[in-house]
Amino acid sequence: MRAMVIDRYGKVPMHLAEMPTPEIGEYEVLAEIHAASINPIDFKIRDGKVKLLVKYKMPLILGNDFSGVVAKVGAKVTRFKAGDEIYARPRKSKIGTFGEYIAIHEDDIALKPKNLNFEEAASIPLVGLTSYQALTDILQLKKGQKILIQAGAGGVGTFAIQLAKLMGAAVATTASEAGANLVKSLGADEIINYKTEKFEEILKNYDAVFDTLGGEILEKSFGIIKDGGKLVSVSGLPNARFGKEYGSGFFKTLLFSAASHKLTGLEKKHNVQYTFLFMKPSGEQLRIIANFIETGKIKPIIDKVFSFKDAQKAMEYAESGRAKGKIILKIR
Repeated sequence: MRAMVIDRYGKVPMHLAEMPTPEIGEYEVLAEIHAASINPIDFKIRDGKVKLLVKYKMPLILGNDFSGVVAKVGAKVTRFKAGDEIYARPRKSKIGTFGEYIAIHEDDIALKPKNLNFEEAASIPLVGLTSYQALTDILQLKKGQKILIQAGAGGVGTFAIQLAKLMGAAVATTASEAGANLVKSLGADEIINYKTEKFEEILKNYDAVFDTLGGEILEKSFGIIKDGGKLVSVSGLPNARFGKEYGSGFFKTLLFSAASHKLTGLEKKHNVQYTFLFMKPSGEQLRIIANFIETGKIKPIIDKVFSFKDAQKAMEYAESGRAKGKIILKIR
């Protein structure tokens, strides 16, 4: 099969290669990939920034979510059959959606929303699961609470705003002037122009923050949260609590503790619970999300669709930070 691969870690371009079509296990399906989306985790994996969490063999096919059609099922698969239209986020050890086929466990799959085409459906799994796990599982957001969602016009932000509004929260978000109309149309109640305004000087007494940026932005976010509030980040540093929950072992947990000491200090200073989110695949949650989409409560937001041969251009566009919504690769 054709696939876009890298041969080593670093800021290296992907290249088209012939790779073996994956063999499937008894609980796996072989999925024919029709579309995939590009996510920041793709460059982080390429650059070797998640090596402490997951190590990959080279050559590596990048790509972390997709939509497609079941081509073949393993002997013990019960929920899917050949011909089913599906969407999914594969397990971290089994990534590789920038290719024509993928072997994926049936627990990680859901039938794609009926009202979406393959490109639209491919935009959902990673951002949908990330937002759902952040807002529902970790923040346990409740009706009437106030949340700041950083980078509202980005792939995760556009989904998270819609989900937070569906949950009955008041939503503030950061966006440029170019993204302001988009986030407003998704339901954002307060929009901070990050180029001209400082969110940390405008917002206060928030119940929660969903951070997608990390660094100084993450650190400043602690100051706007009320006593006992919560902060979840997909771009911050893993801490000791994450290491223990993830089963990283003593040495890695110690490394996480040392690397995140500044965040731990801010956590104690502001009495805020900080959680690093390394999202888990879940067919069950994708079924919930599909229902939100099929009933019109959440819609996909796509910036641009690239052809498979232009996958490297799509990655470069994603890294530019200019996209409003998701960037899609049309594989078939």
